[in-house]
Amino acid sequence: MYPRVRIEGGGNGVVSQAGSVLLVETVSRSGLDGAISAALAPWRKPRTVHDPGKVLLDVALGVALGGDCLADVAMLRAEPDVFGPVASDPTVSPEVRTRVWELAGASSPAADGHVTVDIDRVLVLAHAEKQDATATWKKTFGHHPLVAFVDHGQAGSGEPVAALLRPGNAGSNTAADHITTTQLALAQLPKHLRRGRQTLIRTDSAGGTHTFLDWLSKPGRRLSYSVGMTITDALHEAALKIPKKAWTPAYDTGGTERPGVWVAEITDMPDLTTWPRGMRLIVRKERPHPGAQLRFTQRLRRPLGVSSRASIASISTSPSG
Repeated sequence: MYPRVRIEGGGNGVVSQAGSVLLVETVSRSGLDGAISAALAPWRKPRTVHDPGKVLLDVALGVALGGDCLADVAMLRAEPDVFGPVASDPTVSPEVRTRVWELAGASSPAADGHVTVDIDRVLVLAHAEKQDATATWKKTFGHHPLVAFVDHGQAGSGEPVAALLRPGNAGSNTAADHITTTQLALAQLPKHLRRGRQTLIRTDSAGGTHTFLDWLSKPGRRLSYSVGMTITDALHEAALKIPKKAWTPAYDTGGTERPGVWVAEITDMPDLTTWPRGMRLIVRKERPHPGAQLRFTQRLRRPLGVSSRASIASISTSPSG
């Protein structure tokens, strides 16, 4: 499973992580490599290249060498003469994540067969001249990456699955960057969740672009989505025409009513012919928080938000076609 390494005092071949040779020899002499390979043989699918047993051992060696995440197996990949072929990150992470989620049972983020991936941008400040550090839209200095997390619900936290490094002056609603981040995130999910309505991509209004939503809803991909939308004059006027009786209380994901928050659907009011077929528009209004600036929604006396939603539980229908 691992190459045999010979140590010589007068040799001229130098490798890093040489101390790990003791760990590799221990694995080989104890028979752990063969035992774990046999135990995990049911994990190995036809035509796969990497032995699941070696993948797991490589992760353990990476931790022993100071790694703190799955991607740190790159330390082993850099020394093939010591560790042999090491699986790529897109192979290691989904394989381990799939097994962990299976063992998690009801606590898995995909326990009900659905999974939600949140994509958002974040400003990372730099206090010195760093590569790609530039002025940001908030008049700070640093980087502006896009990150993706798998939602674990209110009882958990986000599980990081992707990050797209970007300079500080990168745009907020750049469709190409949202697509790339989504592709990176999907590659980290179990294969059966990488396409189809069971996977929900969720973003704020930065993701509310024609290009991004067209990509998500493309035939053969057809991912569910819930994204914020920029409140244009047309959407604003449509929201102002919603009758009072049309507003209904909003509920959180646990089914608990949110005090002071209401929602209504305006799908049939603005022109949506240029957007993906089947898309629905949901408007939310809520009591302003202390110090909130109401801007042009003062006539509603409530801050206003608009979301486009497709195939979300029982409040939306799947786009046709």
